[in-house]
Parts: sequence; structure tokens; C-alpha cells
Amino acid sequence: MSDESEADTADESDAQQGLQEGDFVEIAYTAYTVDSGELVDTTDKEVAEEEGVETEDRDFSPRTIVLGEGHLFEAVEDDIVGKEVGDSGTVVVEQAFGEYDDDEVRTVSAQKLPEDDRYPGAHVDIDGEHGHVEAVIGGRARVDFNHPLAGEDVEYEYEIVGEVEDRVEQAKGLLQMYFDVELDMDIETDEVEEEVENDEGETETETVEKETLYIEQSPQLQFNQQWMMGKQQILNQVIDMLDLDRVIVQEVIDGQPAGMGGMGGMMGGMGGGEDLGDVEEALEDADVDADEIVDELDEELDEE
Repeated sequence: MSDESEADTADESDAQQGLQEGDFVEIAYTAYTVDSGELVDTTDKEVAEEEGVETEDRDFSPRTIVLGEGHLFEAVEDDIVGKEVGDSGTVVVEQAFGEYDDDEVRTVSAQKLPEDDRYPGAHVDIDGEHGHVEAVIGGRARVDFNHPLAGEDVEYEYEIVGEVEDRVEQAKGLLQMYFDVELDMDIETDEVEEEVENDEGETETETVEKETLYIEQSPQLQFNQQWMMGKQQILNQVIDMLDLDRVIVQEVIDGQPAGMGGMGGMMGGMGGGEDLGDVEEALEDADVDADEIVDELDEELDEE
């Protein structure tokens, strides 16, 4: 091998050392605007408290990200590539949230603003755009639709806390980053019967193995707005990143998966003729006269 070839091989080896795109890593970081020193984001609870940020019910543990997937600003992720666990760094992201556009400051009718938000500084949503009110004069309002940090440079200080290799922990970290809730989950290999087409073009049933991520959907998650709006897209990303076959979300109410136990029997029974007869007998036993109830309701409505 020539000296030149050996040098090329050494350069390629050096380039692949350390963390690379596609790696799951835990990052602790704090970001401030360069000019005003305004806190943008942090994984440090003490820093958040010092800056007056509400910390109750928020998780400030290091974030799990996938390098190269845009979970942090590209300049920050590029700086992490090639480094090792335990390394740290500082990166300035220029105009992190885009340039400030004067044309995005527009005058609108004050009637478009919710009545309680007709004051300078209020954050409003108008025709699908988010902005903040600069002034309200008479029946008109001036609203800035730029990002609040548009035009600002942001400085990130970060530390690489660890590399995440366990796939369940990878899934937990990703979903916690998106939804800010801690989830119970597991990965299992299931045998599933599927209808497939054979070489003769006929359909037959075949048993296949599917690697499945099971997620328990707690009431906290069920009513999480981000979960309701974005779970389909994000779970598809998780399937791709972790090379899974599918995700099954199990709704849990009072510790029992929904659709199991007594609830299923009740709902099924109410659809059958014999059980309807049981309901009618129960009403008769309770001495309930449906006609009397309707008459009483009509009389109350007439009085109103």
C-alpha cells in the first residue's frame, strides 16, 4: 500500500471516530440569546428557576436526540459529531429562528383578537398564524407575526452525557422529547397471522413475526394536545429510527386496558335482545314510568 493510500485510510478512520449521525445521545444544554441574554431553553432545573421559569410538572433531565435528525439546530449537531461522551462545547447559532421581517408586522381589525387579549404583549392566533400584539388603537391592532426571537443569535452550551443503545430507552427518550411525559413501554416480538398472496395469486394465511413497541397511554398522555395532534407522524418516525414493525398504544383506565373486562361485556350485552329484556325488567322493578318522566320534563320546559 502506498503512503498516500495509507494516509487516506487514516484520514477516513479519524473522520469516523466518535459520535456519528444516526447515534442516539443524551445531551444536557442551556441556550441564551447572545444580545439580550434571554433564556431560550435548558435542561438545568436550577437555571430555569433562577430565570423565573415555571418548573413544576416539567422534566429537566438530559434530552435524548438522534444526531442528524434536526432535534437540535444543525450547527449544534454538527459540532457534536466526532466527539465523545463527556465532551462539551459552545456553539453560536446565527439568527436561529430566522431573519426579522418587517412585512410580518401587520395591522388587523381588533375584532379579530379575543376580547381578553386586546392589549400590548398579548399572544394571539389569527387566521392560523401566531403573533404578539404591539399596540391597539381604536378598532385596529398592530400584530407582530415574527417569531419572538427572530433575528437573534443564540448561544448553546452543551455536554454529552451519554450514548443511548438500549432500544426501549431510545424510544422513551424520543417520545419524552416530543411530548414531555414519561411513558411505560416495552418491545416484544409477536406472532401475527396475515393474509398474503402466494405465487399462484391466491390469498392464504401466514404466521409472521412482528417486532412491536407497546406503549401504555395514561390519562395524562391521552389528553396531551401534542400527543393528540402529532402521534401518528412521530410514531412513524420512531418505527423508522428503531427499525420496528409496528407500535401498539394501549389505553389504560384504572389500571385495566380499555375494552377488556366488565366494560366489554356490558357494551356487548346492551346490543342483544335478551339483555334488553333484562333492562326493561330492571326498570319495572324500580317502578319507573318513562311516560311520567317525559311529562314532568315537558312541564318544566313550559314553566321556563
